[in-house]
Amino acid sequence: MTGSMTGSMTGPATRLAPAAPLVERLGVRLHPVGPGADPRVLLGLALRRNPRRAQLLVSRVLGKHVPTDPRLVRAAGLLLGGLVADALAARPARALPLALLHAAVGGDRDATAALQDAACRAIGEPAADALVLGFAETATALGHCVAEGLGGADVLHSTRRPVPGFATAGGFTEEHSHATDHLLLPAEAGLLRGTRPLVLVDDELSTGRTALNTITALHRSAPRERYVVAALVDVRPPGGELAAGVAALGARLDVVALARGRVELPADLAARAAALRAELDARPGPAAPRRAHTEAPTHDTAAPGPRVELAALGWPSGLPAGARHGFDAAAHRALAAALPGLAAGVAAAAGLRAGDKTLVLGTEELMQLPLRLAQTLADAGHEVAFSTTTRSPAVVADEPGYALSSGITFPAHDDPADGPGPRFAYNVGAAHWDHVLVVVDPPADTPALIAGLLPALAPHTRRTTLVVTP
Repeated sequence: MTGSMTGSMTGPATRLAPAAPLVERLGVRLHPVGPGADPRVLLGLALRRNPRRAQLLVSRVLGKHVPTDPRLVRAAGLLLGGLVADALAARPARALPLALLHAAVGGDRDATAALQDAACRAIGEPAADALVLGFAETATALGHCVAEGLGGADVLHSTRRPVPGFATAGGFTEEHSHATDHLLLPAEAGLLRGTRPLVLVDDELSTGRTALNTITALHRSAPRERYVVAALVDVRPPGGELAAGVAALGARLDVVALARGRVELPADLAARAAALRAELDARPGPAAPRRAHTEAPTHDTAAPGPRVELAALGWPSGLPAGARHGFDAAAHRALAAALPGLAAGVAAAAGLRAGDKTLVLGTEELMQLPLRLAQTLADAGHEVAFSTTTRSPAVVADEPGYALSSGITFPAHDDPADGPGPRFAYNVGAAHWDHVLVVVDPPADTPALIAGLLPALAPHTRRTTLVVTP
């Protein structure tokens, strides 16, 4: 749910001069609340192209819209998992290494390495038996990391992709999102049953409505006594509906976050946003991401660069490539054991050289495996950033303080159930890469990928390697 905010600000609209920074002209203000990380450090601001919500809060620790050191992304998730463990054990929340976290967000590589070390050292024995549920598309890797921080808890993520052979065990709606419908497709029907605590993980809590929709839907078929909602940033206004809604079900709720904030929105936000979008669209520069080929792809289009099949590099038999259908403690252990060899094999096959500036690019919901490959490469000494493509359309503006300075647009390449449409990758043009590793699963390994995303990346990198999961 990256980008949701709530709040209000009364009084007449202030008409700012055109020379004022874009974020000031939008009039959105974010204030830290209480202890924890500073949300102004963890978040940037951009404009959505979505009639349901004008503003987009852009996380600097998620690895979705901003290429980020993968060790920082993983550490943030592990720290959040630690807070969940404290809540489940009914003990005071642990102190977070805030100085390291803030320095890591600022680009201090030594602080980033130290932050990941501290987060890994804090992983304890498995906490109270719990099921972790990460929200697609932004929190699929975050849910994995929270489960890892709990000592290897079971984890499932929602999906917008129906999969033949997997029955839908539940679903819910994310009302403000560009793509609203979520499915739950566990391989084992009993995964969502039982009374163990359910931990819902999202990158940001704005109103808590998506979490409440999910809890309400699941509680009908599998009521339980305990829910935990975990987010990188909590910007809900006081007196929100989440706590009251869960209490009405007769259940207990805990909410944990790395940072808490309060958001002020101008009364005329919709009008300001519309005016800014129109102004930016009229500029010669790109207010929308650079568009790739949209014509129908042909099957004889050649892929640039090498192609790497993880199945040929020693992928463990039976290990899922993600948590779309569930990921248990044994899978956590198998992935951790296999990652060093897999990452070394990818580096060798792709021809990564010392000093190469490399971007590992996940695709939509496929975030966890690209993140862990990128993090393992970074641990081995490579200069690596991690980010992911997305369905969410947003405004691009190369302006001071604005969170999305560049972007590309390309056609969907996984035959989505809701039909074809554009997809996006942001801030990939913020630096010129020596190498981009694009990680896809087999349903997304299509001629549309070869004709769309890969050539759209070409102006931004010397080489591109396609990495395909089992």
